Amino acid sequence: MQARVVGLVGVVLASLLLAPAAAVQPATAPLPRDSVYQLQAQLTDQSGRRLTLASKRGSPQLVVMFYTSCKFICPTIIDTVLDVDRKLTPAEKPRLGVLLISLDAQRDDPAALKAVADKRGLDLSRWTLAQPQAAEVRAIAGVLGVRFRSLADGEFNHTGVLVLLDADGRIVARSEQTGGTVEARFMERVRVALARP
Repeated sequence: MQARVVGLVGVVLASLLLAPAAAVQPATAPLPRDSVYQLQAQLTDQSGRRLTLASKRGSPQLVVMFYTSCKFICPTIIDTVLDVDRKLTPAEKPRLGVLLISLDAQRDDPAALKAVADKRGLDLSRWTLAQPQAAEVRAIAGVLGVRFRSLADGEFNHTGVLVLLDADGRIVARSEQTGGTVEARFMERVRVALARP
């Protein structure tokens, strides 16, 4: 009887010791081939922290490209994303991440990005403003379908595009309506993405 109890205690202890190890090392599925996160771009956020695109994996993301000194289209792009935010329910809001990636890798350092976040009252628990490495701006724009060109005065001519990524970084919706009010069809796609487990 005593040997049986000792054996049972050993089995229980072994299972308790092994359970945390399994929990600590969850299996991560490979990225889908059409995931934007396949691009190994390095970014620096408004607080000076380094991150990759793939670090946003796990929840839907609304991604746009902009630059802080832009006085025309970029403020309305941000207004449009804020309109998405306003239309989310309290349950939906924490599930959507927002990533604003600068086209101006030279001038949009963390201080410039933080100044825009502060001025616009952006919720930095869910919003990330990021400076890419200069060599990677065109690759990021390419995978997101953003067209741009540098101008002689240091400004940029670019398209205004909202891109919705699913939790694995696949593009599930796009909108070029960035006049301050989100397109109804795009908003529906955001809700669908947030409803998925």
